[in-house]
Parts: sequence; structure tokens; C-alpha cells
Amino acid sequence: MGSTIFIVWRESIEAMLVIGILYTWLKNQPDTGRGMHFLWGGVLAGIVLAVALAFIMLKVQSELAGTALEYFQIAIMLIAAALITQMVLWMRRHGRTLKRDLEAGMQRAHEQANWWGMATLAAIAVGREGAETVIFLYGAGLAQNGDAQLQFIAAAVGGFVLAFFSFWLLSLGSRFFSWKVFFRISETLLLLLAAALLVDGVDRMIGLGWLPALVDPVWNSSFLLDDSSRLGGLIAAFTGYRAQPALMLLLIYAAYWLLISFLLRRSTEPRSPKTQIQKINLKPGSLPHE
Repeated sequence: MGSTIFIVWRESIEAMLVIGILYTWLKNQPDTGRGMHFLWGGVLAGIVLAVALAFIMLKVQSELAGTALEYFQIAIMLIAAALITQMVLWMRRHGRTLKRDLEAGMQRAHEQANWWGMATLAAIAVGREGAETVIFLYGAGLAQNGDAQLQFIAAAVGGFVLAFFSFWLLSLGSRFFSWKVFFRISETLLLLLAAALLVDGVDRMIGLGWLPALVDPVWNSSFLLDDSSRLGGLIAAFTGYRAQPALMLLLIYAAYWLLISFLLRRSTEPRSPKTQIQKINLKPGSLPHE
């Protein structure tokens, strides 16, 4: 359940940041009252979109069985791994401009008296975070049944509560728990989680005979850490660790991290002065300001 708590925690904080930026900007406008109705309406629409996606995915799963269900779950694992990776890279490149971009969109909608456009902006921002969360959670085990599903839901609720508390701390602008530290630590954990989902998908494809194992296993480290134990299972869920990995699995795992290293270096290359912006810095009672 550790990965569930982490996913909900990370995505909820990002959604709260988006809502907070929009709320703070709108609070300083002359027609705050009317705008707030559209803002919260857009937030609600985004949440409904995410819930609808979760319902659709669970409905599709309930209609599938056997090999078809296996195919569907593998596809979701790989999609979730790709989306997590894409999100980390996107935030690395655009995270610092998030506040400015959101405010620019709100300003355009406000100047045109386009309240529905403002609501749509909020709905897309929240809906995107919610949809990503649903896909990530499904890939991590949302499809479980019975007591396992109840534990899964409890972990998700715990992750949201933790996110609310963390967002409050971040909003205080503590030097020990800053947005910069938060994003750096969480992006590392997200990439490890994406690698774990990739490993799960590849494992299943090897089991189905879609990919050759080449050498299986390359080693056996069960005597040091068994991935079927409680601790080993937690580490496996977060990093993709396998006590008895196949060579194909190791090659794909290594290729993933080589690709990530290359893409992260590209994302941190100096950008033109036009796109350079300020660091996110939350102060007590406020949100990032330029």
C-alpha cells in the first residue's frame, strides 16, 4: 500500500498547488464572488472527470477475463509508467512557469468575461491530475477485490490526508521543507515507481512468451532480500527490484534509466532568457509569486 499512499500524496499536492494558484489570483480580482463559483465548479468537474475515468476502467476490467484481462492490465501498467515519466519530465521543464501560465490563462478568460473558460481551465488542471492518479493507481493495484481493495481505498484516503498536511507545511515556506526539495525528492520516487511498473509489465510479457527471458534467472539474491517478503515486496513495488531477474528484464531496466538520464539532462539545459522564470517560493498566507 506504500505506493498507493505515495501516488495519492504526490498528485493531490500538485492538484492543491494548481487550485491554490487559481484561488489566490482570483481573490485579488474585483469580481471575486462570481469567479469563485466558476472556479469551484471547474474543480468539481475535474474531480467528476477523474471519478468517471475510474468507473470506466473498473467497468472494462469487470467485462474482461483470462488473457484479455491480462492484456488490459499490462497495457495500463506500461501506460502508467510512460505517463509518470512524461509528467516528471514535463514538471522538470515547465514546473517553474506553472504559476505564470495558469495566471495568464485566467487573465485572458477574465478580460474576455469568459467565466466558462475559467471554469474549463480549472477543470482541465484538476481533471488531468485526477486522471493521472486513476491510471497510476490502477497500474499499482486498484483492480484488487475484497479486503485488499478496502485496504487500497484506506491507503488512498491516508495519502490525501497526508497531502493536505504536507501542502500546509509547504505553504509556510519552511527552509527545511521547500517546494524545490519536495519536487526533487518526489520526482526521484516517481521515476522509481515508473520503473517498477515497467518491470511488472515486462515480467508479465516474459511470462506470456511475448519477450524472451534470454537468461532466467541471472542471479538469485533471495537470501539477501526476498521480493516476496513484506520488506522485499515494498522495495519491489517502489523500485522494480527482483531477487531472481531475467536478463531481458535487466536489459530493459538499464535501458530505461539510461534514457531517463539523457532526457533529464536535456530538460535541464539552459533555456532562452524569454523562458527563464523565478523559482517557486511559498510564503505564509500566500502562493508562489513572481
